[in-house]
Amino acid sequence: MSTVLIVDDDPTSRETLVAMLENEGYDLQLAKDGFQALQMLEQLQPDLILLDVMLPGMDGFEVCRRIRSTPRLAEAPIIILTALDDRESLLKGIESGADDFLSKPADRRELTARVRTITRLNRYRQLMEQRENVRHMAERVVAAQEEERQRLSRELHDDLGQALTTHLLALRNLQEDLSIPVETMFERLQSLYEQSYELSVKVRRLARDLRPPVLDTLGLKVAMQTYCAEFTRRTHLLVIFEADAALPDLQDAYNITLYRTLQEALTNVVKHAQATQVWVDLSLEDDTINLTVQDNGIGISAEKSGSKGIGLAGLVERITIAGGTLNISSAPKRGTILSAQFPLENKP
Repeated sequence: MSTVLIVDDDPTSRETLVAMLENEGYDLQLAKDGFQALQMLEQLQPDLILLDVMLPGMDGFEVCRRIRSTPRLAEAPIIILTALDDRESLLKGIESGADDFLSKPADRRELTARVRTITRLNRYRQLMEQRENVRHMAERVVAAQEEERQRLSRELHDDLGQALTTHLLALRNLQEDLSIPVETMFERLQSLYEQSYELSVKVRRLARDLRPPVLDTLGLKVAMQTYCAEFTRRTHLLVIFEADAALPDLQDAYNITLYRTLQEALTNVVKHAQATQVWVDLSLEDDTINLTVQDNGIGISAEKSGSKGIGLAGLVERITIAGGTLNISSAPKRGTILSAQFPLENKP
């Protein structure tokens, strides 16, 4: 139900407006002056404000300006009701932020038509919802980034940092005891070499996780194919990858988002799906890039499908930010199909 706030100091005018609109299915809220209206708007988010100009203490133009200066209400539709019809008054109303004007006394048919049109468009509520969604999305993106930084910090400090400290102590001990037999010296040097090699592997893995070099050097298809092969080797879960030969070069935002989508999707499969095989398909159809990840696992339960979980929620946000859409279909014991689409409206 759309909410309409009527601001008019004349009881007869208020009653007339209520009589015109009460059978139209609106939630009608009434304020007798600008001060009361602003007070009510601290808690109320109307879909439309019908605002009289000739108000005591604070005229409608000033009320309109104050509403427009409030970020939460800045886009609320405002129709000014006025008996003034001179050009200067109309310009003053436009400057104060009014969306439309109606002459008093209002014509019933014209009033209901204007109100119906504005509330049907519902642009204010939609805009507020979109802004709220964007705000929540931004908060979750920041939280995900911070979580990733914390993970890297732990790996650098707890894993690499401690390993390097042990390595340095071993080198210092070796340096202080150069009189040991050659065989012992060789064994200790060999051990240090193996530790150094393990450290270099860990550093390369961290760098690859941050930004896979193959993505920049050989492109998206090779990067995804390489990742699928490595994933199979590491987890023993068979991943079959196919890519459209006609796939064009994509903008970097699409490349990294598609690559991260594949990573997250395969991680979810190995964690939750109990699958034995996964099919990954990257294709171009009707100027749309499609990434499909299908498994033969146990499927997603109704509870998890509804909540989408933290991982899937983050995936939806990542794809949405890049301009794509994500669809997930699943049935118990019939596996899951994850499909991400990105339009090629702005071709690189």
